[in-house]
Amino acid sequence: MRALPMSALPFVLALFDAAMAAQAPPPPPPPAGYEPQLWQKAWALHHSALVIDTHIDTTTRVLDHGFDMGQRATDGHVDLPRARDGGLDAAFYSIYVDSRFFGDEAALFRDPPKDINDDWPRPAAPGSANGSARRALDMIDGLVRTVDRHRDRMALCTSADELVAAVRDGKHAALMGIEGGHAIEGDLGVLRAFHRLGVRYMTLTHTNHNEFADSCAPAEGRWGGLNELGRQVVREMNRLGVIVDVSHVSDTTFAAVLKEAKAPVICSHSSLRALCPHPRNVTDDMLRAIAQNGGAIMINYNCGFLDADYAKNRSAREATRRIQEKAARDKFAAGSAELQQALANLDARFPPVPRPGLQRLVAHLLRAIEIAGPDHVGLGSDFDGVPCVPEGIDDATYLPRITYELLAAGHGEAVVKKVLGENLLRVLRKVEQVAFDLRGTPPERNDTGAR
Repeated sequence: MRALPMSALPFVLALFDAAMAAQAPPPPPPPAGYEPQLWQKAWALHHSALVIDTHIDTTTRVLDHGFDMGQRATDGHVDLPRARDGGLDAAFYSIYVDSRFFGDEAALFRDPPKDINDDWPRPAAPGSANGSARRALDMIDGLVRTVDRHRDRMALCTSADELVAAVRDGKHAALMGIEGGHAIEGDLGVLRAFHRLGVRYMTLTHTNHNEFADSCAPAEGRWGGLNELGRQVVREMNRLGVIVDVSHVSDTTFAAVLKEAKAPVICSHSSLRALCPHPRNVTDDMLRAIAQNGGAIMINYNCGFLDADYAKNRSAREATRRIQEKAARDKFAAGSAELQQALANLDARFPPVPRPGLQRLVAHLLRAIEIAGPDHVGLGSDFDGVPCVPEGIDDATYLPRITYELLAAGHGEAVVKKVLGENLLRVLRKVEQVAFDLRGTPPERNDTGAR
């Protein structure tokens, strides 16, 4: 079914806002230092607007630790009760594949058996084969099981229309985005399979180079950006309607993607290099390129990507503490009272580095709006996937404070609603439209000399 045309979006959002305003809970007392009248306005606006987060890692807690999103937790950042309290209407749950699952199976599948009764070659050593796609499938299964368990409050969505309908019906909309393009194991058919399972964006890399694209993490590149297979991946994602996510990629990969893409791209969870010079962050020129492409950057809440001083101090603390902890473990027997006391002494000597405040996150949002424009900025928290978020945005219940801060900075309600979720919805609809326009185009194939 064809999605609603882009021209219908303002009308749909107006109806949505009216429906959500009727469901908004009464505001709590304003936080310390907040002006009461503006806080009431921000609360009402936040709970009537569509609020979308493009990157949440709660799926890892679900899969690896049996976390139940239906219960209010005292740790972590997101569960269904806290999402509702914070007005978090929809989220892309990360199908995160750690780089340790990455491997190279090319030799196993290079030469098929000559006879149908012969077996394929086996790995040279047990455990050497790629486990990336399997990990992604397990992640998807964890989220599907969660949605099935809480169908009264949660819906799995694969389109903009489904997202809006779910939220309008009072449900939390869950979408899926792969983090780490090595999840497809260099196979375009696997990419298509993940699309059929409901994946609607893919981060081309994580902290590792893969079969087709360079990451920003290793100092030396592998492909000089995208290789031919990488260009095929981008084209096939456009054909399928899967958003291309350029968080984590190298600068050369970013430029190659923007040159190849026919649909808007996103940074699902990145911050700004001008305010924190980390290679995971984007430059002002990259912001302008995203805007020209029609895409959007979703600001990451990770303290280390927001504040350079925090990142430097935390790194120094951890390095020193790690050395002294090793010395203590070498000196005292495991489990001994002496070791426990030594570790407690280290905790006292190396307290956690103070977190930056919410204003640091707001500074990244404001600069992104200034450089890219108000149509190209959104929220990509990295909740439940980072070791630190700023003071004042401790979990999903604190999200209305972002709305307050944007209003306090002088932005009007229309701009704030765009940042909270409308920009992402527009990008998703446009990507769907491009895929619709490309219907009938032959799928990309791996057997065209793409490696």
